[in-house]
Amino acid sequence: MFRRTATSAKGHSFLHVIKLVSPFVMVVVLQAAIAGFSLEVMSSVRAYVAGEALWSRSQKNAVYFLNLYLHSGEASQFTQYQASLAVPIGDEFARWALERDPVDVEAARIGLLQGGNHPDDVPGLIWLYRYFGHVSFLQDAIREWAATDPMLLELSIFGEVIRSELENGPIQDDGRLAFLSSRLSELNAQFTVHANRFSTVLGEGSRAIKVTLTCINIVTAATLILLLIWHTRQLVLQRQAFENALCAEKERLAWQASHDSLTGLSNRRAFEARLQSELDNAAAGALGLILLDLDQFKSVNDSCGHLAGDRLLREVSRLLQQNRHEHDLVARLGGDEFGLILPQCSPFDAVDIAEQLRRSLELLSFAWDDRCFAVTASIGVTCIADRNITLEDAMRRADAACYRAKEMGRNRVQVESKSSGAVAAAPRLREAARA
Repeated sequence: MFRRTATSAKGHSFLHVIKLVSPFVMVVVLQAAIAGFSLEVMSSVRAYVAGEALWSRSQKNAVYFLNLYLHSGEASQFTQYQASLAVPIGDEFARWALERDPVDVEAARIGLLQGGNHPDDVPGLIWLYRYFGHVSFLQDAIREWAATDPMLLELSIFGEVIRSELENGPIQDDGRLAFLSSRLSELNAQFTVHANRFSTVLGEGSRAIKVTLTCINIVTAATLILLLIWHTRQLVLQRQAFENALCAEKERLAWQASHDSLTGLSNRRAFEARLQSELDNAAAGALGLILLDLDQFKSVNDSCGHLAGDRLLREVSRLLQQNRHEHDLVARLGGDEFGLILPQCSPFDAVDIAEQLRRSLELLSFAWDDRCFAVTASIGVTCIADRNITLEDAMRRADAACYRAKEMGRNRVQVESKSSGAVAAAPRLREAARA
């Protein structure tokens, strides 16, 4: 049983930890995914920019070497022309493979490698074309790229025509030579226009992507910070709530330790602590101590049950607290026994308060299940002027007065008089005070 409880507690603690850290983990994973995506996009765009530079340079080189071959007829220059022309043709072949349905990834890879692209850049080039080819800047760049296809075809055919004419030796017709050279210049100018547009669109697109991805990363980082602040605040609030609950529980336990749960009055422990405190205060003046014992409580309990007895005790408690001073203390000492501590109270006032309580209880009519009970009490009073007395002696004197009240017929107030060493009835004490 203990092992199951310990395992359950560990499991609950583990789940609580997961619940606490899961928002942070999710945001960090999202941040990492966005960062990885950003790097991949930027790397692919960079690869396109580098590929465009190779593509543009190779086209220009092809025109340049073909023009040299036209005037010199050297086979090495024609070979260089063919090598340069193979680069844009490879890129063109790769684009066609990516536009097929289904996409021929392997053919696209071979074409991009022929176009001089680095092998590590090829997967990114294919990925960006396939999944982001519809994005405006990349779409415009692809349009400029595709616009050079007829020119590449013409340049390729032009090269074969020039080679066939040079097989019989140098071209002697100056007009023909000038025409071919002029057409090569026109092709080069057209290539340059599209290459510049291609480069401009890619540059603008890469800058726009950089700004967009930077904003996304900033927003994600801000979200992480806000989540951290919110989560920290929640933890602080939970801690405060826990501390408040702990303080409330401590107060509740402290209250329970010093109060009677049935009546809400102070209990014997709190009563004796307060009495000892009053006895230790030598300069506080006279102190009145009253012990009160209900006369008919047992008959109510026996005939009507404990519920009736509990209700009677609560009604008596409310009555005893009426008209009390702020510094007075009313306590239930146990069973049907109550006690009152009256600081700075003269003997006459203490007796008068006890008599008022006796009369109030006498007038209290307690009813339960159509039965009515008279409520009376035997009350013992002691007045302490000398604070050198111990707590036990003070309680003993008040208890002796209460016991004497019971012996003398109940429903009366008895006063313990230390000076005479006797116990006197309240009426006789009042008569002596009047005399």
